Amino acid sequence: MAANATPPNADAQTGGPLHVAIVMDGNGRWAKKRGLPRTLGHRAGVEALKRTVSAAPKLGSGWLTVFGFSTENWSRPAAEVSELMALPKRFFESDLGRLEREGVRVRVLGRRQGLSADLLRMLDEAEARTRHNDHFNLNIAFNYGGQADIADAARRFAEDVAAGRRRPEDMAEAMFASHLATSGSPPPDLIVRPSGEQRLSNFLLWEAAYSEFVFQDVLWPDYGEDHLRAALQVFAGRDRRYGAVTADDVLAAG
Repeated sequence: MAANATPPNADAQTGGPLHVAIVMDGNGRWAKKRGLPRTLGHRAGVEALKRTVSAAPKLGSGWLTVFGFSTENWSRPAAEVSELMALPKRFFESDLGRLEREGVRVRVLGRRQGLSADLLRMLDEAEARTRHNDHFNLNIAFNYGGQADIADAARRFAEDVAAGRRRPEDMAEAMFASHLATSGSPPPDLIVRPSGEQRLSNFLLWEAAYSEFVFQDVLWPDYGEDHLRAALQVFAGRDRRYGAVTADDVLAAG
């Protein structure tokens, strides 16, 4: 860690709790390495999510956004899609009570179209039961895609204009952001992708404008507190400038 770096539990600019976003990747490869069905890899991934949700507040994060199911994942084999659809239910059935007691607020980001009535009831219940919690914020991106969310936000603003609630000239960055699924959440300070892959995969495209990225060579089902701590230590050594320059930069250039 750099000598003058902000501790891992604070954002380098604001000093406030970190917003960490994670692409939960590698479940299928984890299962394949063990000669198991991909579905068991996804179930192991739920256990990694539980570990990470428990670890994040202890490590100073106030927000955690995880990518569970993308709008592109519908193209996977039907059996795998069915298993992926069951994962939120599996997670909330075992952990919703604990999340509620520990002050975790749950929000589900993404389109609700195409989800079963049972799953929708479970997602609505998780949000309702934790709505007033303020100790920690957990966003679950499910049936979510960054491009789809941007398109949906543009459509919502157009509908507001058509209804006379807004004028075209009202559009600005903050106005647009208020129409995204992540409205009310700060932009992610750090985006982590395990599994060795190095791409966003349509995750938080608008929100990632000034995020830092850490890519880790560990498959998601093996992820836990030590991996998250390591990512936060890398983040703590980053120099976040948000497009500006420091006085040292100016002096060096002169």
